Amino acid sequence: MKLDILVLAVHPDDAELGCAGTLLKHIAMGKKAGVVDLTRGELGTRGSAEIRDSEAGAAASILGLTIRENLGLPDGFFQNTEAHQLKVIEAIRRYQPEIVITNAYHDRHPDHGRASDLVQTAVFLSGLRKIQTFDDAEPQQEWRPKQLFHFIQDMLIRPDFVVDVTEYWDIKMASIKAYASQFHNPDWKGDPETYISSSDFFVNTEARAREMGRSIQATYAEGFTCRKVLGVDDLFSLR
Repeated sequence: MKLDILVLAVHPDDAELGCAGTLLKHIAMGKKAGVVDLTRGELGTRGSAEIRDSEAGAAASILGLTIRENLGLPDGFFQNTEAHQLKVIEAIRRYQPEIVITNAYHDRHPDHGRASDLVQTAVFLSGLRKIQTFDDAEPQQEWRPKQLFHFIQDMLIRPDFVVDVTEYWDIKMASIKAYASQFHNPDWKGDPETYISSSDFFVNTEARAREMGRSIQATYAEGFTCRKVLGVDDLFSLR
């Protein structure tokens, strides 16, 4: 199944936090979007891998994703190695996206930057026809997406561009709150509080989106970076 946009994010909930508004906006335009999580987030302090599987499914329904799957790489211990590159390449070739979105270059959580490097490597290698991969025993064709973008996470990184997501903000937040085990939830008992389960985390998430939006006179926006120079055909389409 071919997708227009594929998010390759290391933990379930990274895609929701980083680019759910952008996904919603493009799905409303008729684009097909999907998320492939690299790990199940099994090292998370709260909840469990099984709970997060269920939460990721609920969030996918809220967002209207075409597909969501999990590669099952080891949380905290995946590496930019041939074995893990091939797993990511298989996903890219399976869905043949025009655009891939992944984690921030570097961040508070070391998995984020490491995932960014892994996906960047896999995006390039996926276009090399002499690298053989298979899907249900069938050989896959080489495929290289046109663009690779990185969303911005905990650390503030200056964006190369921002997307107005004001219209989709409430749905984005609903998709984040689908992860009831991870974020602020007074009804969740038995697990210790964490950095992201504090009520301040939602306040800070909104503040970041408002700051990004302010730069383009929008209420909320999501920021992205790109490792290459981007070109435009129409100067009047820029805000």
